[in-house]
Amino acid sequence: MNDIDTRLDAVRGTATPKAHNARTIAALTSNPGCARRSVLDAAAVDKQALSEHLGHPAPFGMSTFAIARGNSFEGYVKAHGCAELLRLLREHLGLPLPEVSYDDLNTVGGRETLEARHLRTRQLLARAVRSGDDAGTLFDHPLLRMTIGGRPVYLEPDLVAFRMHGRFHIVEVKSFPVIDGRADADKVAAAATQSAAYVLALRELVTEFGADPGIVSHDVFLVCPENFTNRPTAALLDVRKQVTVVRRQLVRLADIDRLVAELPAGLTLDLRPDATGVATRPVEELRTALDSIDARYAPECLDTCELARHCRAGAGGQAAALGRSVQEDLGGVDTIGTAIGLADGSRAPGEHEAEAAQVLQLAERLRREALGGAA
Repeated sequence: MNDIDTRLDAVRGTATPKAHNARTIAALTSNPGCARRSVLDAAAVDKQALSEHLGHPAPFGMSTFAIARGNSFEGYVKAHGCAELLRLLREHLGLPLPEVSYDDLNTVGGRETLEARHLRTRQLLARAVRSGDDAGTLFDHPLLRMTIGGRPVYLEPDLVAFRMHGRFHIVEVKSFPVIDGRADADKVAAAATQSAAYVLALRELVTEFGADPGIVSHDVFLVCPENFTNRPTAALLDVRKQVTVVRRQLVRLADIDRLVAELPAGLTLDLRPDATGVATRPVEELRTALDSIDARYAPECLDTCELARHCRAGAGGQAAALGRSVQEDLGGVDTIGTAIGLADGSRAPGEHEAEAAQVLQLAERLRREALGGAA
């Protein structure tokens, strides 16, 4: 263990490291400039527990209804030897064979341990990589692994389809509907980013077998309910952009030395749980420790980070709290007070604020004219 690992373990304290999954990896890409998120994710801190103790519980996680709906739809897609899925694979990928092999990796010989499932996944995928056949092999819930912030993380795609000519395709089953050929853009984007993490993990694995990572396709097979029925439809998503973004953020997490070096000596976010697991750390003491790590709050954080409500409470008066588009329009003006002062002329602009001041004064003049017209 090196000095960085020691410092990150000290930041986390006595808590068990929080495991990443595809959703948390996707969330890493939403605000790459936030030092607070980078440090906490590298230290594997449980941000949900931290937020709750600070008095800002975040309603993260899927509802029981959504989970049940997702399990039901996935079960239908995979029923009868994946009959519906095979229909879609033949339709969209040109799967040529009338029959395919199917391997269920949810359990291995009755064992559900991560190590056993990952070992079996490696064995089956290694065999598939070496095989020159055009067999359409389906691997149900294979367990992949990648390193995040120096720690191994297990990832579990819904399916990996091995199709003709030796190409692998990630198959992701989602329960949000496609209505009249259109799906919720935000949900599709989230699914694409999660799938990009699977693509990276699978490419890392096949590389260990001496294969070209390019045999893992950047086209992800997304399966969703069609309209208001349970009948599945599918589309191919090109996730090359998401793969690049996820890879960049993972490299940033691995290269976290500079951020850790800037932390105050002895900093820890340990909640000091008692024998029953209840946190005993004084809230103000914990808040002071957390606030010593710079945050970059934006409204979008509310959808992706458990600490967003705490960060929002501390971002009052900051231009970033109004959203990234507003922050970009302000051109480096960091606070709302400064922006108002530049707009009404009560503040003389500095050299770097001259252009922003002109835009703000124009906006203020137009606002006054509009209000005067309304009056």
